[in-house]
This record gives sequence, structure tokens and C-alpha cells, in this order.
Amino acid sequence: MCLRIEDTDRERSTDAATQAIIDGLDWLGVHHDGPIIYQSQQQDQHVEAAEALIKSGAAYRCYLCDDDVQSLRDTAREIGAAFRSPYRDGDEGSGDYVVRFKVPDGVTIIEDAVQGQVKWDNRTFDDLVLLRSDGTPTYMLSVVVDDHDMGITHVIRGDDHLINAGRQQQLYDALQWDAPSWAHVPLIHGPDGKKLSKRHGALGIEAYREMGYLPSGLRNYLVKLGWAHGDSEIFLNDRAISEVFGLDGINSAPARLDFDKMAFINAQHIAEMPAPALLDAARPFLAVRAEAPLTTPVLERIEKALPTLRPRSKTLIELADNAAYLFTRRPLEITGKTAKSLRREGTATLARALTSRLESLEDETWTSDVLHTALTDFVSEQNIGFGKIGAPIRAALTAGSPSPDLHEVLALLGRDETLGRIEDAMPLMG
Repeated sequence: MCLRIEDTDRERSTDAATQAIIDGLDWLGVHHDGPIIYQSQQQDQHVEAAEALIKSGAAYRCYLCDDDVQSLRDTAREIGAAFRSPYRDGDEGSGDYVVRFKVPDGVTIIEDAVQGQVKWDNRTFDDLVLLRSDGTPTYMLSVVVDDHDMGITHVIRGDDHLINAGRQQQLYDALQWDAPSWAHVPLIHGPDGKKLSKRHGALGIEAYREMGYLPSGLRNYLVKLGWAHGDSEIFLNDRAISEVFGLDGINSAPARLDFDKMAFINAQHIAEMPAPALLDAARPFLAVRAEAPLTTPVLERIEKALPTLRPRSKTLIELADNAAYLFTRRPLEITGKTAKSLRREGTATLARALTSRLESLEDETWTSDVLHTALTDFVSEQNIGFGKIGAPIRAALTAGSPSPDLHEVLALLGRDETLGRIEDAMPLMG
């Protein structure tokens, strides 16, 4: 796969904008082969094509100044016509000039893989500029020349470019080149059914990365937008997508951005991602949540906890939030409603009795099953409801952070960390 940066508009094509494209594709897992092709570096080929069009009579030099162009354009608009320059019939002028395409008579027809047959009356097309007065080519010419030179067979893009396909088809015909197959897919609309805009939320790839989506999850969601393959929704393997994807499955109606569906699909990828890869992807979010670099023992604790974290995490941010109790530094700050369970009368006595029971367990027997039995037996022996000891112990161990079943919390924190956190909370207990 080749990557071409279409940078004919030098004001908009800044280094930062270009790097954002490269970084976004790299994170998304869309990798290119070979060097990046910059459209601005292919200018000689673009100019050569323009000169060939002049020679064949399909383009001409237009010497109108900007004010005259605007005046003629306004006049044409008033009568519902397209812009035509008086120089299109071969008259020679003097001074600066642009090179314009001479729109032919008749109609332009394309067969679009999504939109079907599309037809335009050529009288609706302006004589567009191919070369500016400084000799630099415009996008419309450059993209046709580059697609031809690169052997592009299919142009798949948003349907807001459909009108451009008509203009580009005319250029292909004038240059006597075979045009690619066209496929113009509907644009993505917001949840309210209106054209996607900044008011709907994140738009750039980097925003979804910061929201905690996995590249594979986002790829899966995007490929499902406006495309169907039976009842299949989850594609954990990109190869599975490539083997079944087809343009004939694309809907002609706009797809709506659905963050709930995006999160659901992302959750399936979190659930199936290999533990080392998931931990590596989550590490930046974990570090932000911890507000400090994570030590190797803590990372090992989090990896061990992944089976309990995955089912409750739709994004990497949620995974980091759900893992917070595993790396919160001692002493934990226990406040608000969470602290109320510690202050209940008799809590300290029960906590000391439970601590004594837990201290009798060695590291080798500090397992989820053994701890579950120990907690169950303790509650039975004390003749109390589980909540009477479970709530304050959970508060002491997690400070109210999301966490799994209490015996899992104890097992994942480990013997020393568990006993240390309970001891820290003793002064708060009633």
C-alpha cells in the first residue's frame, strides 16, 4: 500500500498537519510500503500533462485578472450558467495567465460502485484552473496525473467528492487515459442524523486514541459503518475483513456515528487481546491514572488482574480506572460515603479478628479460592451478614475504587499489601 500526501495547497499542508496524518495512520495500523509520495514533488509531471492538454486544445491560457474573473462568474451565476472565459476560443493575451480546462460539450457519465450511474450536463461545470499564475498545479489536475502514474485502479472516497469524479473523468478522457473505477461512500453523520461536525465530539484519529480505543477496535467499527456482511459485527482478525469486504455491501445512505456501538466493539477487542499487548497498550493510561511511573511488581499485579478487568472495560481509560485500586499508594485516602462503613460500631474488632485469620495464611496459600473460603467461614463463625465486614474491608483496600469480588481483591493485592492497607485504615474504624 502506498501513501500519498496531497499537499498542493501549501498553506494548509503544514509539517504538523502532515505528521498528524502519518502518526494517525501508523497508530491505526494502516501501514504503507516504500517512501511517502508527496504530490508537490511530482510537479513536473503535472505541468507536462497541462501542456499536453493545451496542445490538444483541451485546455487554454486565460489572461483574465481576478476582478474580471469574479465579474464574469457573478454574471454567469445570475443566468444559471457555468463560468466560461473569453480566452477559451484561443485568443492570446499578455501578462500573467492561468491554464484552464476547456469543458467539452455534452454530458459526463460515470458508473459508481455505490451510487450507481451518475450523469452531469457539462454546461454545469466551470472551466477549472489546472495551473495557477505562478505555474503550480491545482489539486484537480495533480490527483488525476498521480493516480494515473501510480496505477490506481479504484478511487474510494466520501460522496462529497462525487462532483469531483465528474471533473476528473473529463480530464481522463481529454488525456486519453483509462479512468479508475469510482466508489463514493456516504459521509458519516452524527447521532442526530446531521452531517458530522465538531459539535458531535472527537473527529481526528488522535482523539479516539486519547479516548482509550484500541486501533483494532476502531478499525472494526469503522469498517462496519455503512457496510454489512450478514450478521457479522466483530472482526478480530484484519484478514477476516479483507476476505469478505466488498463494495457491493456498502449502503448508499449515510451511516450514523454510534459511540455505544463503538465502545461495545472495542470491548470485544479488549476481551480477546493477548495480555502482554493489552498491558502495553494500556500502560500510558495507567501511568496517567497513577500520576507516577508504575513499578514492575505493580505491572505484574495488573497483568494478573486482567481477567477481572477485561469484562468491565470498554476502553483503556475504563481499564485504567478499574485497575486503580491495584496501584493506589498507601495510605489510601478514604473519604465520603466510603468512609462511613469504617466508622460503624464494632468494625475495628471484626477487622482485627479477620486480620488474625488472614495472617495465618502463607504466601503459598494466598489464593482466590482459599481466601473465598476464609471469608465465608469468618462470616459464618461471627454470625454476621457479609456486608458487615465486607464493606469496611473493601473500603480499606480500595478507597471506593471499582473492584471485583472481595476475595479476588485480596488475592490480587497480595498478602503484604492487603494486611498493610487494613492496618492503615484501623484508626478510622469504629
